[in-house]
Amino acid sequence: MNRQLIRSYILLVAVAIFLFTVPVAFTLTKQLRDDTELSVLREAKTMALLLGNGDGLSCDALTRVAKAYGAETPGDVQVTPTGSCAPDVPQPAADAALTRAVEQNKQSTDWGSDVIWGKHLTITVPAQGDAAVRIVYSTSDMTTRLWSIWGFRAALAVLVLAAAAAIGAFAARRITAPLRELNSMASKFSDGDLTARSPVTGPPETQTLARTLNQGAERLDTLVASQRIFVADASHQLRTPLTALRLSLDNIADGVDDEFVREDVEQATAEVMRMSRLVNGLLVLARAEAKVTAAEPLSLREIVDERLTVWRPAADERGVTIALGGSTDGRPFVLAGPGHLDQVLDNVLSNALEVSPDGGTITVEVEQRGDEVVLSVLDEGPGMSDTDKSRAFDRFWRGRGLTGKTGSGLGLAVVKQLVTDDGGTVTLGDAPGGGLRVTISLRASSRSGG
Repeated sequence: MNRQLIRSYILLVAVAIFLFTVPVAFTLTKQLRDDTELSVLREAKTMALLLGNGDGLSCDALTRVAKAYGAETPGDVQVTPTGSCAPDVPQPAADAALTRAVEQNKQSTDWGSDVIWGKHLTITVPAQGDAAVRIVYSTSDMTTRLWSIWGFRAALAVLVLAAAAAIGAFAARRITAPLRELNSMASKFSDGDLTARSPVTGPPETQTLARTLNQGAERLDTLVASQRIFVADASHQLRTPLTALRLSLDNIADGVDDEFVREDVEQATAEVMRMSRLVNGLLVLARAEAKVTAAEPLSLREIVDERLTVWRPAADERGVTIALGGSTDGRPFVLAGPGHLDQVLDNVLSNALEVSPDGGTITVEVEQRGDEVVLSVLDEGPGMSDTDKSRAFDRFWRGRGLTGKTGSGLGLAVVKQLVTDDGGTVTLGDAPGGGLRVTISLRASSRSGG
């Protein structure tokens, strides 16, 4: 917007300069041309009167005047001789203008060009006795003055436009300052900072907009705070009875000898555990959708190393190897909410371990690509069909792993929500040699790791 305002201001000043300066320059050019023509014509007529007198004194005077004029001005005098006067002055070459002057008694003016003027101004004036006086006036001095007229105004126009650009830039920044404040507030909002407010400054329109946005931000902050309280309360109220129920079922299983009862209790325990995972997933998803945390620079390599350390014991029980590959020499920092990447990696690694065959390998790769950092998790499971990939991020869609267990159907939905909130993307593809490749692209932070 600043550039548009500056361009508009400069264009307005340029139009004003054109409308006021160019006509003045043309007027001065015309005045220079008319004054020069009038001066040369007056001198030519004076010499024609001397030539027309025909006496010796006038002829001598004409010779002196013609030579003096040639010496003091850029003009050369040419005269046709008469019977009684043959001055020591060059004679003009015969042409149409000279013929009109001698035979028709008509003066003529030739500027040598249809555009402003040529190299010479030629004025031919008739005299008595079928004679004529011609002055060939060089326009070099006029051309120099013409360049001075236009050059001065061009330089002045450039200076005025430069001043206009500087003033326009200052004015544009003053005008758009309230809008930049509003944009800064909106950027903080998009990063999850709901405490951001915009100062009420600028013209009445931006003040009204700032007040409206601030009021909306207050209401949104209140609603999010209420949702945060609800999530905390729901977490406590739901997890506590589920934990108690699981403990009760464990006690029942330990106290019965009937195989059928024990089997029923184990099934009930499995369902309680699945319900616990489902509740945990819903709570995580609710927190992610609330966007109560702002993105901050985090070391992706440190988070990956930490989560792999946590998951390797579970993988070792299945004989599954978790390997770290890719371009991992550096320690890139990414922009993400605190705890988001931990949950993302836990969900992706849990799914990968679920589908991996015994003795398989899960590969985690980290690679920096320009302003993005790409985190990939590859497994050697059965992979997914294109139809399953299109539905994998839907809530409560569940695939079956090689262990026969089923998840809550919220793992990848949580991954997508958290990654999207952090300004990244997540996609599913085929791993080389079979299996699934989960590719997570995250925003790189300007901060760098050692």
